[in-house]
Amino acid sequence: MITVTDLELRAGSRILLSDATLRVQPGDRIGLVGRNGAGKTTTLRVLAGEGQPYGGEVRRSGELGYLPQDPREGDLHVTAKDRVLSARGLDELLRDMEKTQTAMAELVDDREREAAVRRYGRLEERFAALGGYAAESEAARICANLGLPDRVLAQELGTLSGGQRRRVELARILFAAAEAGAGGKSGTTLLLDEPTNHLDADSIAWLRGFLKAHTGGLVVISHDVELLDAVVNKVWFLDATRGEVDVYNMGWQRYLEARAADEKRRRRERANAEKKASALMAQADKMRAKATKAVAAQNMAKRAEKLLAGLDAERVADRVAKIRFPDPAPCGRTPLTAEGLAKSYGSLEIFTGVDLAIDRGSRVVVLGLNGAGKTTLLRLLAGMEQPDTGRVVAGHGLRLGYYAQEHETLDHEASVWANIRHAAPDAPEQQLRNLLGTFLFTGEQLDQPAGTLSGGEKTRLALAGLVSSAANVLLLDEPTNNLDPASREQVLDALRSYQGAVVLVTHDPGAVEALEPERVILLPDGTEDHWSADYLELVQLA
Repeated sequence: MITVTDLELRAGSRILLSDATLRVQPGDRIGLVGRNGAGKTTTLRVLAGEGQPYGGEVRRSGELGYLPQDPREGDLHVTAKDRVLSARGLDELLRDMEKTQTAMAELVDDREREAAVRRYGRLEERFAALGGYAAESEAARICANLGLPDRVLAQELGTLSGGQRRRVELARILFAAAEAGAGGKSGTTLLLDEPTNHLDADSIAWLRGFLKAHTGGLVVISHDVELLDAVVNKVWFLDATRGEVDVYNMGWQRYLEARAADEKRRRRERANAEKKASALMAQADKMRAKATKAVAAQNMAKRAEKLLAGLDAERVADRVAKIRFPDPAPCGRTPLTAEGLAKSYGSLEIFTGVDLAIDRGSRVVVLGLNGAGKTTLLRLLAGMEQPDTGRVVAGHGLRLGYYAQEHETLDHEASVWANIRHAAPDAPEQQLRNLLGTFLFTGEQLDQPAGTLSGGEKTRLALAGLVSSAANVLLLDEPTNNLDPASREQVLDALRSYQGAVVLVTHDPGAVEALEPERVILLPDGTEDHWSADYLELVQLA
């Protein structure tokens, strides 16, 4: 399936991995884990053939299904249904069959009509050989389980939200994998980077079952502990400190226990070795005073150095981004108002008649099923899109900060430094460098294009841009996606302490609890209600 030998990965001059030998075989369900910036996304891209390693060799056999964190679809004018069916080549066949069927009905000339009938017969034979209408039904079932109903499948990709397009790509990959499994082959190797992003609780539960039953290989990056616990039977831990991969041939819970034991052993071995080395060095220092024992002292010092050199590299405490949202700039009583907002894509109405008043320091959660328009509403409030009807009114002193779940506010071609400079053009240079340092961006990484960052690093960079803005109204769309547990806790702490107004879209109940919202907006109807704990159950479902 996939064999990797002597793999070396770098980000600039920083070594992410060195001399790694890895293998993915049928039946392997591997959890690829490590802190943000350890190289998980880079590793998966190299395994998929989307990136080149600094050194080493990657050999692949069989079919691959790769879901990046931010898939970039080609033609946004194709329908979601055709995009999914294209995984097995069924989309073009169906279109040809429909055209031929129309020709059969419209052609007057008998000879031409008979030729069209024969062509339709050949197309239908080929369609049946590829699974035909049963495959079409299977694709619809996979899509429905991922929160993509028929009305969404009929839409062009360009009319869908970023989360919906990502679910279409996931459905396409799983549809292709299901064909390989049904064909009695060894199966597709799935390489999935945060596949649960944008999924509701029911879809995540279904995905767990699908991946657990998958007979091909699987490498998954996820911060969803329940998914890892239910699915993986092996773990690759990327150690950013040592630039190595620790391979654990076991399930998630046993891995957690084994890693804790490994860390305890390393600490114990280092403590014992340092104690012995210290004693040897102390004795060597005493012996150096006597010329007759200088050689013995030197040998003793070398022995102490050898003791320490034989140890695993000492683990430096993992650094965590120090995230704190800005002190909000002064503003009027109601800095942001929306009146009668409506938005449609083509003939599909997303929502209509949404009224919203964001008072100074207020805290609002937006809830709704996938596709109800939560992200669209935030984009309208941020001025990224224009409503069909209604208007967004900026109140006195409004300073808006928008965090986009797809990182659209970042310039992916520009460097980390250029992005933060664009976010705060008037801020002193050293102040911005210090700010980036607290978000763990230093040295050569400041020159790294934002598009090459991992999902968690993009999240940190986008949040750093918010911090530099002095915003008094934050529009936050899934701000905890792609973050490791330690970084997520930092975002939650920042939410708790922020004194400005927040409009939050999230599937993360912990983010809602940290926000302590006062109000909830329910889409697509735009109903406003006082927040109560009863709504918390809807967060993961919405």
